[in-house]
Amino acid sequence: MLKQSLQYKLLQKLSPQQIQLMKLIQLPTQAFEERLKQEIEENPALDTGKDETDSFDDDLSNEYDDTGTEKIDAEDINIDEYLSDDEIPNYKTQANNYSSDDEEKNVPYAAGTSFHQSLKNQLNTYSLNEEEQAIAEFLVGSIDDSGYIRREIIDLVDDLAFTANIFTTEEKVIAVLKKAVHTLDPIGVGARDLKECLIIQLKSKQNTKIRSLAIEILEEAFDHFVKKHYKKLLEKFSISEEELKAVNTEISKLNPKPGSSYAGNNKIAEQIVPDFSIKIIDGELDLTLNSRNAPELHVSREYNNMLKGYQESKTKSKSQKDAVFFIKQKLDAAKWFIDAIKQRQQTLLVTMNTIMHYQYDYFLTGDERKLKPMILKDIADKINMDVSTVSRVANSKYVSTPYGTKLIKEFFSESMKNDQGEDVSTKEIKKILETVIAEEDKKKPLTDEKLSQILKEKGYPIARRTVAKYREQLDLPVARLRKEI
Repeated sequence: MLKQSLQYKLLQKLSPQQIQLMKLIQLPTQAFEERLKQEIEENPALDTGKDETDSFDDDLSNEYDDTGTEKIDAEDINIDEYLSDDEIPNYKTQANNYSSDDEEKNVPYAAGTSFHQSLKNQLNTYSLNEEEQAIAEFLVGSIDDSGYIRREIIDLVDDLAFTANIFTTEEKVIAVLKKAVHTLDPIGVGARDLKECLIIQLKSKQNTKIRSLAIEILEEAFDHFVKKHYKKLLEKFSISEEELKAVNTEISKLNPKPGSSYAGNNKIAEQIVPDFSIKIIDGELDLTLNSRNAPELHVSREYNNMLKGYQESKTKSKSQKDAVFFIKQKLDAAKWFIDAIKQRQQTLLVTMNTIMHYQYDYFLTGDERKLKPMILKDIADKINMDVSTVSRVANSKYVSTPYGTKLIKEFFSESMKNDQGEDVSTKEIKKILETVIAEEDKKKPLTDEKLSQILKEKGYPIARRTVAKYREQLDLPVARLRKEI
C-alpha cells in the first residue's frame, strides 16, 4: 500500500558574505593580517591608509546613462555573483585555486635544510657500498618526525623489494641500521622504541660507572625503571639509593624525541600574538583590541575616479561598459570587506568585554580560584549572538593580562556544587588538585582515592574517578609514576 505524505523543512542558508565574516572572526591576529594582505593584493580597489575618497556610497548608487539606451546601476550588480562558491571571479582563481569554504592553506615552514635531507646529507660522508647506501637512505626515509622507525624490519624488507627493487634480509637491514643510521646526528634517530633510543644515546657518551649501570638497567629492567619500581631495581642490581638517583639523573638528561630537537625540522613556528590586552588602571579593568586588528582601509580613489570618468563621458562604448562593470565589482567587494572588518572588530570587542566582566574578579586578582563557571551559552545569551560565534572568538584568540597571555577558552568551564550547595568552577577544583599534588611528599605520592578524600575535606565532594579525570586533564601521572627516590 502506497502512502503519501507532505513534509516541510525550514532551511537556513548563509550567504557567502556571512560565511566570510565568520571566517574573519575566527582568525587570530597573525592569520588575519595575512588574510588582509591577500585581499589588498587581489582587489586593487582596496587601499590602506587615510580615506581620501569622495562619498563612495553616493557614487555607487548613481545611475550611469548610456545616451538613453542603457543604465548600469549598483542594484544591477549582485555581489553573490562574484563572491559565491559556484562562480569565483578570475582575480580569485588566479591567486589561489580554492573556494571560499576552504581553510587557509598557507603554512609557514622553517627555512633551511629539512630534517630528512640533513640525515641523507650525513649518509654521503659514510663509506657504504651501493646496496648499503640504498638501504640506509630507505631507512632514513622511514624515520618519523620524532626520530623513530616505527615499522617492523620485516615490513621494511618487503618494501625495499617492492618499491626499490632491492632484495635483502632482515639481518642486512639491521646491520645498516646500527652501522650508519644509529650514528647520525641527532644521536638516537632511527631507534625502534624508547628503550633503544635511550641506550643509543648513552653508548655514544664517554663511558662511566653510572652510564654503564644506566645501560644495564635499561637493557635488563626497562619496565621496572619506567614504572618507577625503585625497590625492585635496588634489589635486582644490589645498588644504593644514591647510585639509583644518579642513574635517574643521567637518563633524564637524554632526549626521548631526538627528531623534534632538529632546528631545521619542518615545524610551524608558533608565535602567539595577543588579540586583546587587559590592564588594571586605577583599580579598574581596561580592555583594548590589538591595533593590528583595526587596519585603516578605504576604497581606492583611482577606481572611484574611473566611475566618475565614465559618468562624464559623452560616448560609452561596449568596452567601457565592461570596464565599469568590472570596476563596480571591485568597489562593491572593497566596500563589503571594509564593512566586514568593522563587524569583526565590533564582535571581538563585545564578546571579550562580556567575558572580562563575567570573570571580573579573576582578571582583577589573577586568582584562578575566582574563575566562575562559564559556558559559551552564558556569553552568547548576554550579547545576543550565536554560540558558534562566541566559540570562534574563544577557541582561537589570546588575551594579554597582568598574569600572562592566556587562551580565551581557558576561562570557560563547567560548574559543580560544593558542600554548601554553591556552584563552583571545575577550574577552581583543578587548581586546588594541582596544588595538593605539587605539595605532596614525592616519596609517598597521594593516590586518587586519597586526593578525593582531601578534596572532600576542603568542601568539594568529588568521586575518585572524577579526580582521575581531572588529574589526566592536568597531564599529571598516577601516584606510582610521581614517586621519587
